[in-house]
Amino acid sequence: MNNESNCNSVSDVVLSTRVRLARNLRKYPFPARLDRDEKKTVCSLIKDALDGENLDCIDMETLSPVEAVSLAEKHLISAEFASNGTGRSLLLSKNEDVSLMLCEEDHIRIQIIESGLSLEEAYRKADRIDSLIENRLTYAFDERIGYLTQCPTDLGTGMRASVLLHLPALSRKGAVRNLTATVAKLGLTLRGSYGEDGEILGDIYQLSNQVTLGISEKAALQNLNSIALQIVTQEKQARAVLIKDEDFMDKIFRAYGILKSAYKLTSKELTNLISYVRLGAAEGLFDIPVEKLSALNAELQPATMNTKSEVPLTRSQRDIKRAERIREALG
Repeated sequence: MNNESNCNSVSDVVLSTRVRLARNLRKYPFPARLDRDEKKTVCSLIKDALDGENLDCIDMETLSPVEAVSLAEKHLISAEFASNGTGRSLLLSKNEDVSLMLCEEDHIRIQIIESGLSLEEAYRKADRIDSLIENRLTYAFDERIGYLTQCPTDLGTGMRASVLLHLPALSRKGAVRNLTATVAKLGLTLRGSYGEDGEILGDIYQLSNQVTLGISEKAALQNLNSIALQIVTQEKQARAVLIKDEDFMDKIFRAYGILKSAYKLTSKELTNLISYVRLGAAEGLFDIPVEKLSALNAELQPATMNTKSEVPLTRSQRDIKRAERIREALG
């Protein structure tokens, strides 16, 4: 696949990679059919199977709603997992690149997050953890179908791999809709990663595989890697044209100026303004690492800010502190 050699050259477009494996234990019904105590039993079995892996075990019942939502903001858990912690646990590595949701839709959701385009590395880590569990416990597996999952769309490999893409130039060009239709024919889906009701914030999109049945993990990853690289090429070509537009250049520098001087910033404003500044940084206009901008955007989401505050913050207080933190970070 050789995606590691491409990682550095595409990191201004591909922000991160995620590989997720869905698994279930053979002797237990799917989580939807388990009561609280049965879920606790399943969680305990999986935790014991990974003893020695240096993963923190978080009982979701012990988290406040704000703490749970913060984990979802950082894409470490799903929104559904955050909304109901009954009988559920989260296994999380110190640097948060490895997370396992226990008793969400399936008994086990292994998730690996890597920076840049790192599909091979992310899958290797997920596969290692998967093997550790399978050496101790018996999965629900059918020789003809593959891994059995609660949702039929995950049957087979049980794998969902995705890359997070920053596509400001293709968005301005109006090319994303046609691109979405094209990748769908190739077994992939392209959708906005932030925003509600169809609104796309920050020009951030998630490209992921849709087909899990009748295809190997290797083939799925190769397909995703190949299409991601093609999109990167298209985005860079579009950027080369867009960056020559004086009006768009003005928007980039205005966004930078607002972030450096604003007294209040909503999370929505921050995400959209960072999109412009991230593009400017990628084009060498600002001496700011793209990774730093992504980290700031994650750090300054509402629930995550509240988890770090000694007292609950009102929306207005968050907006003031958010702007203060950005001014400090950008100097």
